[in-house]
Amino acid sequence: MLDGQQRITSLGRFITNKFAIKDENGMPQIFGNMAKDKQKKILETKLLIYECVGTESQIKEWFKTINIAGVPLNNQELHNAVYSGPFVTKAKEEFSNSQNANIQKWSAYVSGSANRQDFLERALDWVSKGNIGDYMSKHRQDKNINDLKKYFNIVIDWVSSVFVDVETEMRGLEWGRFYEEYHKRSYNPTKVSAYVRKLYGDFVVKDKKGIFEYILGDNKDTKLLNIRIFDEPTKRAVYEMQTLEANTKKKSNCSLCAVGHDANKNKIWSFGEMDADHVSAWSKGGATEVRNCEMLCKTHNRAKGNR
Repeated sequence: MLDGQQRITSLGRFITNKFAIKDENGMPQIFGNMAKDKQKKILETKLLIYECVGTESQIKEWFKTINIAGVPLNNQELHNAVYSGPFVTKAKEEFSNSQNANIQKWSAYVSGSANRQDFLERALDWVSKGNIGDYMSKHRQDKNINDLKKYFNIVIDWVSSVFVDVETEMRGLEWGRFYEEYHKRSYNPTKVSAYVRKLYGDFVVKDKKGIFEYILGDNKDTKLLNIRIFDEPTKRAVYEMQTLEANTKKKSNCSLCAVGHDANKNKIWSFGEMDADHVSAWSKGGATEVRNCEMLCKTHNRAKGNR
């Protein structure tokens, strides 16, 4: 089926009493309760259907062509059309069914809606490690989706076991990748919960979405948190103080240059050539305040940040 599959499926569901429509009086009516002549008219109506046969690449190009008008199909809807078969039918029954009782639980970790195939796309992305088309092509004729369901639920259960508190920022994160990278590590859910609360309450943490991978990675990669840097007045005050002292002692106003042995040992850097840094690292409890601020030349600041 190239186009109109959802309409024909809906027609089939209606004549098997799966849902009701409103009659001419505005009253809900299932097919089985309609007048016999109306039932007969519907059942005897002929539908003109063309079946197109082609390679997967050709079918994908056809859909790109008919996708120009109306509401565009997203990537997963295109995949469903190209790789239609028993596997897609089963997968949609599970992941594209808005009445599925699990949708509410999944929505804590997956963005989007069931109707636009977002949950199905995420499940396929996780199990295929990003190779959705290849996976769907390989399993196109499968009569079950056991592996797909199993892997998806394993990831969801792992996330909910590590992070017992559900936060808005957890929705849409790369949980499949996180699971592959971190699921063999051991975490204490109680300690994790306490640290999440601490990071949420720390005003210097600008990117709340990064908290979860930061914790999974043993609290090492502070770039994930986008730590709030020192404000401009603080940086200028520290720069003036360091520069005044450096001029007095005839040494560089970058403390790391001053203890070196190269040409920069006595260099006075301009404000624009320096960056602010925590004396005591934020990850080790150092506060973002003037007492814990130092200005370093950009070369040394980058080197220190990479250690």
